[in-house]
Amino acid sequence: MAFIRKKRSLLLTCSLAFGFLASCSAPSNVEKAIDEQILHFGLGAEPQHLDPHLATSVAAHNILSALVEGLIGEDPKTLKPVPGVAERWNVSDDKKTYTFYFRKNAKWHNGDPVTAHDFVYSYRRILNPSLGAQYASMLHVLKNAKEFHSGAKTWEKANVGVLAIDDLTLELVLENKTPYFLELLNHYSWFPVHPPTIEKFGAFEQIGTPWTKPGNFVGNGPFSLSGHRINSVIEVQANPHYWDANQTKLSGIRFYPIETSDTEERAFRTGFLHVTQSVSSDRIEYLQSKHPEWIHSEPYLGTYYYRFNVKMPPFDDLRVRKALSLSVNRKLLVEKVLKGGQQPAYCFTPPDTGGFTAKEGYSYNPEEAKVLLASYLKEKGLLTLPPIELNYNTSEAHKKVAEALQAMWKTTLGIEIQLLNMEWKVFLSSISKGDYSLARAGWIGDYVDANTFLHLWRSNDGNNLTGWSNRAYDQSLSLAEQSLTPQERFTHFQKCEDLLAQEIPILPLYFYVHVSLRHPTVQGWYPTLLDHHPYKHVYLEGKITE
Repeated sequence: MAFIRKKRSLLLTCSLAFGFLASCSAPSNVEKAIDEQILHFGLGAEPQHLDPHLATSVAAHNILSALVEGLIGEDPKTLKPVPGVAERWNVSDDKKTYTFYFRKNAKWHNGDPVTAHDFVYSYRRILNPSLGAQYASMLHVLKNAKEFHSGAKTWEKANVGVLAIDDLTLELVLENKTPYFLELLNHYSWFPVHPPTIEKFGAFEQIGTPWTKPGNFVGNGPFSLSGHRINSVIEVQANPHYWDANQTKLSGIRFYPIETSDTEERAFRTGFLHVTQSVSSDRIEYLQSKHPEWIHSEPYLGTYYYRFNVKMPPFDDLRVRKALSLSVNRKLLVEKVLKGGQQPAYCFTPPDTGGFTAKEGYSYNPEEAKVLLASYLKEKGLLTLPPIELNYNTSEAHKKVAEALQAMWKTTLGIEIQLLNMEWKVFLSSISKGDYSLARAGWIGDYVDANTFLHLWRSNDGNNLTGWSNRAYDQSLSLAEQSLTPQERFTHFQKCEDLLAQEIPILPLYFYVHVSLRHPTVQGWYPTLLDHHPYKHVYLEGKITE
């Protein structure tokens, strides 16, 4: 496996190197882009899936938001809901029934009309327990959706709150009043799939069919999939059937899966990329000083954390989890290692998320950590813990964080941490199977509400993956969903945060900022809390300078 990862890395490096060298003797991508209107985008890791019902990553979102459109869209500056497939909608007085009225000129990439029946089919597919969609719980706000997803009843008998009144009218009924519901609809789990294509490839409940390949993929967004070379480039081109095609100025986008920030920066400097996904912490101060027109540090609704596998020794014991937590100097981590303006995380939900700010539950206390670990070791008859593997996906930034914590835990507790670097898809597979002891993770909000963070740790949620389950936590989340006032919701959210800090199935480390490089010719791109940038508003304009 190590050889395979090295080979793939070498192929990608050679491919990029060829592009960089070519740019020395011919106009670069950035130089040609003004006339071509092709955006060259550093993607980070290659996404595991381009199926909106199976996708689980920011990289997948960045591509799928070009290829598929949901019921509503996003304002490019504020991300407030704007018309998408639905040109308008009504909300009932009790805020539980939403009626969406489709535009007549909404079409799939092959020219088929987009109908309300397509959305019914799509929601039934992602909630189908046989598909095993990790994000299916996003649709549990729909009336009886959770019951159907559990397999307790058929779609018809469950009477899920999804109804196509006619071809152009869709009714969605919620279990409870959900103040962030419209924002929720911009997550790819709510995106439609083209029923004839899904049926053609037998993909209704089967994973890994070729329906997402170029030539097969049928979406309804402003761009269509025109090429995909694994670990090299994903290409999309403007879709002439899109209802708002006149607004779309870009003729195409090229997404490059480049996992290392140093390689991304070299690609940016040679004019190979317009936008990078990250910047090495070692380069931030230099770039801010020498090229302030390139580097951008923007608010980002996300938490970087580590998962404990609470079913696997030694992390099945709270004393060990708490000892590791108390040994982490988060302030030192963000100031001396990351250096990008990140904030230390002493709770899981970022401050002021939808108005909710959690109390600090985690702390730094190395002396207490030593006492807890000593108690565990004495009970188990051990002198020290066996070496612990820490899994992280390929990234220089992840490596630096892992090395910093490795040193902290060695110095304070005498624990040997073995770092295991894994390719993104292999990493995701191992985590989903529970084949890990300790692993890095990150969560970017799907909408601006604390529920997008706290729902992760509900028992049996597809994104939990820690083995941790707590009935009181589940009850507090349910009560938050049923609350009538924001303050009542926040009280229940705080109980969830308290339980996380008491039982420590996860180790919050810091709250994100998004540090990236962006060429000045990229227009229509605004800082947003979720780092969403609706592509139909993006274009390339300006003077190319050295």
